Amino acid sequence: MEEFHKVRRLPPYVFEQVNRLKATARAGGADIIDLGMGNPDLPTPQAIVDKLCEVVKDPRTHRYSSSKGIPGLRRAQAAYYARRFGVKLNPETQVVATLGSKEGFANMAQAITAPGDVILCPNPTYPIHAFGFLMTGGVIRSISVEPDETFFPPLERAIRHSIPKPIALVINYPSNPTAHVASLDFYRDVVAFAKKHDIVILSDLAYSEIYFDGAPPPSVLEVPGAMDVTVEFTSMSKTFSMPGWRMGFAVGNERLISALTRVKSYLDYGAFTPIQVAATHALNGDGSDIAEVRAVYKRRRDVMVDSFGKAGFEVPPPAATMFAWAKIPEKFRHLGSLEFSKLLVEKAHVAVAPGIGFGEQGDDYVRLALVENEHRIRQAARSIKKFLSTADDTMHNVISLNARR
Repeated sequence: MEEFHKVRRLPPYVFEQVNRLKATARAGGADIIDLGMGNPDLPTPQAIVDKLCEVVKDPRTHRYSSSKGIPGLRRAQAAYYARRFGVKLNPETQVVATLGSKEGFANMAQAITAPGDVILCPNPTYPIHAFGFLMTGGVIRSISVEPDETFFPPLERAIRHSIPKPIALVINYPSNPTAHVASLDFYRDVVAFAKKHDIVILSDLAYSEIYFDGAPPPSVLEVPGAMDVTVEFTSMSKTFSMPGWRMGFAVGNERLISALTRVKSYLDYGAFTPIQVAATHALNGDGSDIAEVRAVYKRRRDVMVDSFGKAGFEVPPPAATMFAWAKIPEKFRHLGSLEFSKLLVEKAHVAVAPGIGFGEQGDDYVRLALVENEHRIRQAARSIKKFLSTADDTMHNVISLNARR
């Protein structure tokens, strides 16, 4: 039978090939160290769990909730933006709660995109940034992910040569997967560009609190006038180790937030009320939970950079996010990221995310998630060192005939 139209528009899910290998290896008794999926292993702070348990005992909270988020939650998010970024938000018209930033992004794409609309999207980037628009009939024009002087000339060319003219620009800093961090000066230029060309900015700020070596990453909404053209998405998944709770936010321009709110009102009744109350409690906290999570990821980052480097696999230290973005060792680069990732599972019992899954510009890289403890990261480094040192003798029977030339 012929594939459905929207399914046909989606490329094969390359991560699934690594996941199948992982599952097969585990079924055979292998101990796979999984640095692939960005699935936080840290427990949600106890105070947040306790608040959930307290509220869930009230049967009144078992009913349908509010799709846009309960008022207290939206006020808490607005207060967080005021403390963290100095940005003033109206919780009634400029904040909507989402079921994680991924759902928010996908529904925003649905709210603003007509078939054939062109979206400027980084490559490589988190898949929903492109696929959310592809599923609504949009067209993706890839742009650079580097937040520097090389960013804007290709962007200007994309504006001039795209028909119809693009409607939106996606930005993602700190970046998943590359871990690039943008400056406020860069954001000023982005806002000026968007206003000049009458396009919308969609900013994914999911990793704003996972930073290590310098000043906290800014929000594009700190730029004067950014509110005229911008919606920003955040998530509690990584910040508070709440990935399975599915809680995030979209904030910013009232017209865009209104469109997202209306679409969501047809699709869901919002998160379970006790989850929203617990999330409110987290946002109104003193920030110590966030600092503890950040410290854990920094220790893991430092161990990974040191141990993998000694193993012969250089990992540049990320300035932010819970990921490292590492170039495939030279002797394996011709294979591409998917085949190299398969080799790591088969020969080193280490799973990583192939860079091709984030866009064709990522195919020389793999993404390493800091979701295993320091002991396991060192164990992964030892396994990779052994694989690299013996690869010349063992690779002859595992290189795929489909490997790129």
